[in-house]
Amino acid sequence: MNSTTENVILKLSIWKLIISIAICEATGIISSLLSGPFMNPWFNSLIKPSWNPPSYIFGPVWTALYLLMGISLWLVWKSNASTNKKEVAIIFFTLQLFLNFWWSLLFFKFHLTGLALVDIGLLLILIVITIVQFFPISRVASYILIPYILWVSFAAVLNYSIWTLNK
Repeated sequence: MNSTTENVILKLSIWKLIISIAICEATGIISSLLSGPFMNPWFNSLIKPSWNPPSYIFGPVWTALYLLMGISLWLVWKSNASTNKKEVAIIFFTLQLFLNFWWSLLFFKFHLTGLALVDIGLLLILIVITIVQFFPISRVASYILIPYILWVSFAAVLNYSIWTLNK
């Protein structure tokens, strides 16, 4: 491979990284903007468990998680794995990202804590499937989704607690 070809491949890889991170971060930003105006007054009125984190924690945590998700997606997208394996893995990634997007809207905008609980349960299943699909393509891609599944598991327990406390 000559240096011109290597430069083109490197530039394509950098663009794939930028696009992957942008897709994930945009998912969080758009979901937050669509649900944000409805969030605080209603959420503040809910009974929450004593271990509910302060609201200022969520923004930085989600920003970091979306960054990790983007890097994970990029590692799979740029890999040398077969196109079919990558397509299947990316479909599951896209499905979990779709459910991730809707959770905030269901919970904060529409105040449907029970339906949000169903959404987050399905989200957890799809994250596990995504991790399993990513593993043979890029172990690093699957490992860096572990903080994401841990946080979503915590969020699911929190969602369940809020739902039960406010029925």
